[in-house]
Amino acid sequence: MTSPGALPDPAMSLSADEARRVALRAQGLLGAPDRKGGVRGVLRHLGAVQLDTISVLARSHELVPYARLGAVGRRTVEQAYWSGQAAAEGGACAEVNQAGGAARPGPTGFEYWSHAACVLPIEEWPHFAFRRRAYRSRPHWGHELPDGAYESVIRQLRERGPLTATELGGAKNGGPWWDWSAAKVAVERALMYGEVVCTQRLGWKRVYDLAERAVPQDLLHDGMDDAECLRRLVRLAGRSLGVATRADLADYHRLKNEQVDSVIADSGLVPVEVEGWGKPAWADPEALATASAAGRHRTTLLSPFDSLIWDRARTERIFGFTHRLEAYVPKPKRVYGYFAMPLLSGGRLLGRVDPAREGRTLVARQVSLESARAVRPMARALREAAEWVGCDTVRIERMDQPEHTAALIAALN
Repeated sequence: MTSPGALPDPAMSLSADEARRVALRAQGLLGAPDRKGGVRGVLRHLGAVQLDTISVLARSHELVPYARLGAVGRRTVEQAYWSGQAAAEGGACAEVNQAGGAARPGPTGFEYWSHAACVLPIEEWPHFAFRRRAYRSRPHWGHELPDGAYESVIRQLRERGPLTATELGGAKNGGPWWDWSAAKVAVERALMYGEVVCTQRLGWKRVYDLAERAVPQDLLHDGMDDAECLRRLVRLAGRSLGVATRADLADYHRLKNEQVDSVIADSGLVPVEVEGWGKPAWADPEALATASAAGRHRTTLLSPFDSLIWDRARTERIFGFTHRLEAYVPKPKRVYGYFAMPLLSGGRLLGRVDPAREGRTLVARQVSLESARAVRPMARALREAAEWVGCDTVRIERMDQPEHTAALIAALN
């Protein structure tokens, strides 16, 4: 076991600039986009794409591949996550709603608790066995179930095929959102235990199926011990981040620091020193090989839940950019807006915009730019985002730096 007080000597030293480029490349935002791999490739490369209920331009899990691939179709995104079918193959995947019904392609992704609620590559199912075991051994969070409720949910899924909580008997008891029905509590418990899997979202409702039917047989097991699961997830986090501190590695899949410590020496990551970080760090050896390589930078708006920036401390350390989602902050106390999206350009975070849609107009409710050099990149990012979501006009409502307003409007036009 490796402890913070007994670390091996760094294998390499990285400048702050090199570390930033390593992180960008690892996240698929430096270098030519992997259009051949498409959305499925983005999911496998990142290892986790966070889900969230907020939809402004689009939902966050749609914004993540957009940032890396450009204007990929939103329907294509959904099908790539869940069914593996391309949009051109004709409609959403066929669901099995009755025993003996039409075959349904196996999922390419599943939803589970990682950094938060995330879409994960189906290949990673075995590596979350440690978390499923932990959930099975925990108390039931104060939710008591009537006798037979759990068994009823499993029986319905077995007999009727994939179902939403509403179809299983209702999601709520009629009170606040957290006042779940017995059917909802039961199916969520089965999800956490691994007996049930979420293989799709329809209208933002989870679609549940039996894991034994939805997960490919060669992956459907809990045979890996905790150490093997943790080693894999730490290795995946290191690959997806490029270079990271212990806290960064732990945060990616919400592990504990001591869990990272227990496997870091055997993870395949190598210790490095990064200028200005002041903390031990580890890097993916393949990422180090391209630390100084040039490449094409994306100019794009980022979801606040994008894995490049979802860790506030890491974002400040790498980009010198303070970012906070203010959707849950009282409106009078917001600084940058409800869903401020950082602007990435030239490998830097140059500003942010709080967007909204009004018909076919993308409204920039609040724009904040680091300097005049961010004007043209912001205009480009706004135009591209507007076109992607079907808007043909961009309107600037407010700028934190009024002196740049005329230049931004001119660049947009």
